[in-house]
Amino acid sequence: MILQCGARGLDLSAPRVMGVINLTPDSFSDGGSLWRDGRPAADRVLQRAERMLADGADILDLGGESTRPGAAPVSVQEECDRVLPALEAIAARLDVIVSVDTSTPEVIRAAAAAGAGLLNDVRSLARPGAMAAAAATGLPVCLMHMLGEPATMQKEPVYRDVCAEVREFLLERVSACESAGIPRGLLLLDPGFGFGKTLEHNLQLFRGLPALVGLGLPVLIGVSRKSMIGRILGRDTRQRLAGGLALATLAAQQGVAVVRTHDVRATRDVLAMVAAVRKDG
Repeated sequence: MILQCGARGLDLSAPRVMGVINLTPDSFSDGGSLWRDGRPAADRVLQRAERMLADGADILDLGGESTRPGAAPVSVQEECDRVLPALEAIAARLDVIVSVDTSTPEVIRAAAAAGAGLLNDVRSLARPGAMAAAAATGLPVCLMHMLGEPATMQKEPVYRDVCAEVREFLLERVSACESAGIPRGLLLLDPGFGFGKTLEHNLQLFRGLPALVGLGLPVLIGVSRKSMIGRILGRDTRQRLAGGLALATLAAQQGVAVVRTHDVRATRDVLAMVAAVRKDG
């Protein structure tokens, strides 16, 4: 399957790597690392993008609003000020698909005009105006499940059946997108690990990945450095690489299309080994 991301095609016949570039001061893993004088520094962002591309990233994911547990929303102008200069710098210099992690209609439209090839929304286009803005761009969209909002999502989340409820939610959002003029062939699904889920919810959801993949749409997962790894292994954020690679391996074996990660080179190597073993399987 070739996913058309603006002017570039993304071959999803094998799992692809999405490199995370946080343009926020407060993301859980590396917030503020690209900042200078109160703003993301274009030279630092470009260096990070170049390194990730050299390490084998297929997509770069830019985010200007932290979605860590307890995160507060940012203004539209602030999000634009963080994301657009970085997007423009990368689009002008590097041959790579750039995804923009946003829920904001104004950012969706501006990012598409500036060269974004993919929209990645933790709120599944639920903000007023986001669905219409996304449809107008003609870009693919990744729809993610989240229970509540970042500020409240980890306050005692409850499910009857987390796997069934996540699937039902995502299918409903797929239907809403199709009704709004976004073709099914431009949609990806993200179960939203860590977004309104306990450790046990996350583990159940991971075990249920084959059923989500079986819906026939590309599935994206983001588990890199997340607290589920820390809870199991007793490691802080910077010591969770091994756990993240184990999950990436399991996800690839279950048919996931895209792995979102902070650690591009190691993840690329893991996916290449899985592909080599499975090639004649």
